[in-house]
Amino acid sequence: MAYARWMDADLALDIAQEAFMRLWKHWEAGEEEIQNPRAWLLRVARNLAEDYAKSSFRKNGTMAPQLMNGVKSREPMPVDVMERAEAFDKIRSTLEELPQGDRDLLTLRYALEYDAVKIAEILGINTTAVHMRLTRARQRLADKLTAQGTTTIP
Repeated sequence: MAYARWMDADLALDIAQEAFMRLWKHWEAGEEEIQNPRAWLLRVARNLAEDYAKSSFRKNGTMAPQLMNGVKSREPMPVDVMERAEAFDKIRSTLEELPQGDRDLLTLRYALEYDAVKIAEILGINTTAVHMRLTRARQRLADKLTAQGTTTIP
């Protein structure tokens, strides 16, 4: 019956084994007596075959490995993480070569993520001066990084 439904010998064998296992467990449990074991087995096998037809595994199955290789992670690739860490190390070491004022401004802006108004308040200068000093500090950092061969900043 299971083979006639699916035309798959392996699946039919699985269904038949499951039906016989259920019959055996039913008898072991000592529940109600089964008057016609053959009919009971056919009914259970038919139900199992229908359950398989409705299963999401049969409908969706598993994905081929080639297809799964195309699934992208939300996390960056390890190589990208390593390159980014190396770039930041280079930026930190280059930042140490800058004057103290430039380091302070760039640290306040990019490490501590303060806006220009907050930086102006901390340093006791006006906001326009902060923008001008940040522009100059960024330019000096970029010049040093370019001189070292770094062309892109992550």
